[in-house]
Amino acid sequence: MRRAGIDGGRGQLVLAAAGVLAIALLPLALAYLQLGAHPDVVATGETGTPVHDGVAVLERAVHEAGSDATGRPWAARDAAVAQVRSSLEPRFATLESSQVAQGIAYEVAYNQTTAQAWAASECPRGPRRQFGNCEAADGVVVQERAGETTVLAVAVDLTVTTREGVSAVTVVVPVVGGGR
Repeated sequence: MRRAGIDGGRGQLVLAAAGVLAIALLPLALAYLQLGAHPDVVATGETGTPVHDGVAVLERAVHEAGSDATGRPWAARDAAVAQVRSSLEPRFATLESSQVAQGIAYEVAYNQTTAQAWAASECPRGPRRQFGNCEAADGVVVQERAGETTVLAVAVDLTVTTREGVSAVTVVVPVVGGGR
């Protein structure tokens, strides 16, 4: 009898712990589902098009390059920008040659003007935010946060040439988790 009472109490404790864990994981699951949402990239409704595919490649590349360069001291922000660009160059080259055999050619170029406009209008700021300066350098947007460089986004012009014609888009690709 005594053993059943102890096991019953332990079972209730395990059940309560599982409930607390489930509630704690709910916001994490919702955040995971929202990772694919990028308000800076215009949705065309055309998935699987060469332009959409090119933007998807850019999103993955920028996320990785920006995440790797984030954390340098703010005084070394030029080195962080150089690191992002250095990391992206082989990705851009791979994209540009990836589908030539299928009649699709990509061209990627940084867009400093769009990066500056994005930095001026979209960088997180305000009375409750303790972030520092936000700058665009060579198409890469960085912001000072707690004395460190945070890479927020990269602005590029993507030109896609197919047998049907040429499509050109300018996109600001945010670094997931670096922005707002």
